[in-house]
Amino acid sequence: MVLLNQRVKAFDKLSSFLIKIEKNKTEYADFFEIIKKSYHKNKWFTEENVLNAIKIWGKSLTKKNLSKWLRNYNLKNTKVKKIGLILAGNIPLVGLHDIICVLLTGNKAIVKCSSKDELLLPYLCEKLVEFDLIFKNKFVFKDKIENFEALIATGNNTSSKYFDYYFSKYPKIIRKHRNGVAILTGNESSSSLNDLAKDIFLYYGLGCRSVSKIYVPINYSFDKLIIAIKKYSKLKYSAKYSNNYNYNKAVYLMNNIKFKDLDFFILKEDFNIFSPVGTLHYEYYNDVNSLRMKLNIEKDKIQCVTSNYKKIGNLKLGKAQSPNLWDYADNIDTLSFLTNL
Repeated sequence: MVLLNQRVKAFDKLSSFLIKIEKNKTEYADFFEIIKKSYHKNKWFTEENVLNAIKIWGKSLTKKNLSKWLRNYNLKNTKVKKIGLILAGNIPLVGLHDIICVLLTGNKAIVKCSSKDELLLPYLCEKLVEFDLIFKNKFVFKDKIENFEALIATGNNTSSKYFDYYFSKYPKIIRKHRNGVAILTGNESSSSLNDLAKDIFLYYGLGCRSVSKIYVPINYSFDKLIIAIKKYSKLKYSAKYSNNYNYNKAVYLMNNIKFKDLDFFILKEDFNIFSPVGTLHYEYYNDVNSLRMKLNIEKDKIQCVTSNYKKIGNLKLGKAQSPNLWDYADNIDTLSFLTNL
């Protein structure tokens, strides 16, 4: 228990460090240099997006939140295991939660970062060692993971099949591609729709929790939603975003597919959960019960459901990108997996 408290205190110090970064650019110039290098390697990792991720993690990793999260687990007699981590890199620091879970349980993390995010995570892990030497030699970053006893891997639907086959003999968690969806009633306030827009556009919509599709009632008026969406029109000045938008628009035009064009963003009626960058899918529904059944059928494609309608959805609009520590990806309890190896 003493060791666990020591780990929690170290992460609490990391929380304080992350909260200070944005307001102390000069003091933390070394970190901003890491952000700059990350952006050169991956143009989706703008300073704004990285700092947003930093802010969210800073608020999450407090002693209060960590204690609330960990009180439901028995972490006293966990045997030390080598845990292989194959991390995603679609948004900044998306793999941090897996590293946190491994380190809090006293295990050793053997980490293969995505080539899209291979600078930020090692930097923060080294900061942990500065805060407490208990984490020294508790993690290693490699181009190829080997000599591990269990695996947590995140990828797309194709790579997940490869992981399942190649690592079949190991205890494992394999995560596939998912997205967030939102359910609207037509009674949402302008403020609520602004919150939804944040869930859509944060990280350019590349997160597994990003809202890629909305469900709206028959005869829904998009007018107020379009006003909220257009507040993000500055995205058209991002070359990488604009290229994606223009490409998808051209594909739709060539195939005579109907869509609503907002000059920088596309609204498209579509049954698919996943939508490409610069596009939001929508689908009409008749009644909530039928919609609930449809969502249950599609549950393996959905990371979270946001809505201000209390009878459906597990998060309010605007909360998709700010999960609690206990909101596990794919609803698979990572700590339970690690403590039962």
